[in-house]
Amino acid sequence: MDVMRFTIIDERGAISFVTHSSAVLAMLAACSHDPGSLEQFLDAVHQYDRSVRAYVLNGLAIFDEHNVPGNHAAIHQQLTSLPPQETPVFRVVDDLTREHSLQSVKAGVVLFNLPKKRIVQIQNSYELPRAGTVHLHNGRFLSRRTLSYTLPPSWSIVP
Repeated sequence: MDVMRFTIIDERGAISFVTHSSAVLAMLAACSHDPGSLEQFLDAVHQYDRSVRAYVLNGLAIFDEHNVPGNHAAIHQQLTSLPPQETPVFRVVDDLTREHSLQSVKAGVVLFNLPKKRIVQIQNSYELPRAGTVHLHNGRFLSRRTLSYTLPPSWSIVP
């Protein structure tokens, strides 16, 4: 499976995770709902891809259980010992996690800055169109069913 890193920024901070690269279109389409928070973004993504929301929320619960303010040894150990494509979902809490949140994994890395309504293609092997269709992902595989989306003019996609 081709995977890539996604980093999501909202008013409360940033999170980062690796998942299947086809999720990039679902996340792009989610931005057409103009989400203002991580929760709104994940709810919108869920309309297009049933695998992402639970994966991210469960991963954040595990991160929060093993990492407390001032002690991020658990995530540091994972980030420095695991291959990039196997790193868990994590919150950006310091310089090391920030560095890894911007690190490309196989198909690339895309950052979604919700407050600034900006999608940043740090490294990406996919073209991100402002309008198009998304094949629904039922949680296990892509289906033939598609949904259309159009990004509002307030959103930008930068190289």
